[in-house]
Amino acid sequence: MDESTSTAPTLGVTIGDPAGIGPEISVACAAMAQLRRQARLVLYGDASIVARAVSVLGLDARVRTLDDPRQASDDPHVIDVADIGVVADAADIAFGAVQEQAGRAAVRAIEAAVSDAMAGRIDGIVTAPINKEAIWATGTTFLGHTEMLQALTGAPFTDTMFVVDQLCVFFATRHMSLAQAVASIKQDLLVGSITRALKALTVFATPHPRLAVAALNPHGGEGGHFGREEIDEIAPAIAAVNASTGAHVLGPIPADSVFHQGLQGAYDGIVSLYHDQGHIATKTYDFDGTVSVTTGLPILRTSVDHGTAFDIAGRGTASPATMVSAIRAGIRFSAAKERIAEAYPHT
Repeated sequence: MDESTSTAPTLGVTIGDPAGIGPEISVACAAMAQLRRQARLVLYGDASIVARAVSVLGLDARVRTLDDPRQASDDPHVIDVADIGVVADAADIAFGAVQEQAGRAAVRAIEAAVSDAMAGRIDGIVTAPINKEAIWATGTTFLGHTEMLQALTGAPFTDTMFVVDQLCVFFATRHMSLAQAVASIKQDLLVGSITRALKALTVFATPHPRLAVAALNPHGGEGGHFGREEIDEIAPAIAAVNASTGAHVLGPIPADSVFHQGLQGAYDGIVSLYHDQGHIATKTYDFDGTVSVTTGLPILRTSVDHGTAFDIAGRGTASPATMVSAIRAGIRFSAAKERIAEAYPHT
């Protein structure tokens, strides 16, 4: 192991639902020499499933099971696995189908990676996609990945931060109808979202963040002619945060301009007011390069922002590009591991 990799972070990669493309894209990344020079990668999943993915991809690599992730190698011909002991024979898991055993494997991989991250044995986790129906089949009550991570770490809250190039995008509202999201744009909600976005930027990006808030209505409401949310809710929320924190948050800035400005370097972060407002902007600019980071956890977690792609699982054709971006984000933000643990309390 050369000097450049001796100080490289160790990232735990949960391979996701074993019936989907998660194992393939995880193994593909672990076999990339460039990534292995930048980080030691340990795949969390069943060794049998990882070996099957190696075969599907036709790679010249051997699977090695580790007892301690700190023993991870930088050799792209060695795929290091923290074996979770759920699926002894990969043939028991059919590609492209919802299966309870696959759900159990996905859940167990997350639990094991979080445990190692909380204990400091790895510097962060990178997650491949899971299938919600499969994890629900196990009897879990978690709605998805983020809720599970929040419970496992004891974090009181979490937010999603999209990272594309150097820009971070936050979401005041997420998974709800557009009508519900618009109705939710109230001063109290926005004060909390903006304040947490400022904190996340100081933890992950810069001690003096430049943050902007997107407008809700076309042209920022045109002085109330196209809606009064900017006047009645958004601008007062920004003013309240600036007054209480001494920050200089800008906005509301029309959404057809603010994301372009941010991608040109005018801001470190932008608060998007609803799900698609931020998703469309970032993914149109760089679909494969847009990475999800969960803030509020006491550990680093980055993730792909796509699903299990059951329709192409097992073919070896899935692109690992978004997983590459998620791992690179993990490498980038691993330097903030101590700040993350200190900034976000947990029980």
